[in-house]
Amino acid sequence: MNFHSIPSARFLHALSLLPSLICFAHVRAQAAQPTVELASEPGQVAISVGGQPVAVYVFADPKIPRPYFAHLRAPGGLQVTRNHPPIAGKDAADHDTMHPGLWLAFGDLSGCDFWRNKNKVVHKEFVQPPASGEGKGAFAVCNLYLSAREDDLPVCRETCRIAVYVRPAGYLFVWESVFATDRESCVFGDQEEMGLGVRLATPLVEKSGGTVVNSDGLRGAKAAWGRPAEWCDYSGVLEGKRAGILLMCDPSNFRPSRFHVRDYGLMAANPFGRKVFDGGEPSTVVVRRGETLRLRYGILLYAVESDSELDRKAAYADFLRGK
Repeated sequence: MNFHSIPSARFLHALSLLPSLICFAHVRAQAAQPTVELASEPGQVAISVGGQPVAVYVFADPKIPRPYFAHLRAPGGLQVTRNHPPIAGKDAADHDTMHPGLWLAFGDLSGCDFWRNKNKVVHKEFVQPPASGEGKGAFAVCNLYLSAREDDLPVCRETCRIAVYVRPAGYLFVWESVFATDRESCVFGDQEEMGLGVRLATPLVEKSGGTVVNSDGLRGAKAAWGRPAEWCDYSGVLEGKRAGILLMCDPSNFRPSRFHVRDYGLMAANPFGRKVFDGGEPSTVVVRRGETLRLRYGILLYAVESDSELDRKAAYADFLRGK
């Protein structure tokens, strides 16, 4: 017998591990995610995934005196928010500076109107500079909410943290804002126009055949309007795909959000309105000096072959698990 032809025990052991090593390498390859790149530009941050544009965060715009996101796109490059500015002959031109894409604003904050741009929200600084990464990008800013009088203390200050994730269901934006004041207090009032808002792309709106559904199964903007819900979804058909935005509320917010949703494409999560929605007692939310108020939402941008491919409950659970 030729002993040199018999494999060594070490070689046989290594050979036995080969399938596992191949499988592990395959799993690692599958787990690799595209880079979420956040590129700082004058007055804005451009967000892309795998080299494809996803959104632009604008914090210095001479026409809109508050920060916002514009041109939000789902996987595949499908734009799910209205063109900004609206394109004549293609988009409805209403509220062009109030509904730029995705925003957080308040129609009554200590008597000031930041939703209708009658008062300014000023970007003070980046608390966390834009950071890119595999499957995730993030940044944080400090914003000052100003009254009409420049010599007054700011109405409040906001620390806003944004994270963008590549998830199985689409691109997930996690928005967390914490409010505080150096005044004796600041007061959030009771209006429809309060909270986190989004304006859907024209082909997706209900007037164009789009669909609204909330976590309680209510369908249509009229049925979902003013109702509290864990999430609300607004979608339509775009280039043969079901595309839309799933707006999700963190149950740790101080109060459930009601949804101000319209057939022309507006959807806003509003935890402040009460009397304006159901005729109950007016809501007054007071934040005193030394206290904070926290709001956290998830915004999923998606495009799937058919509506049945998107499990909205699973996407909501994925948001709640956090990162």
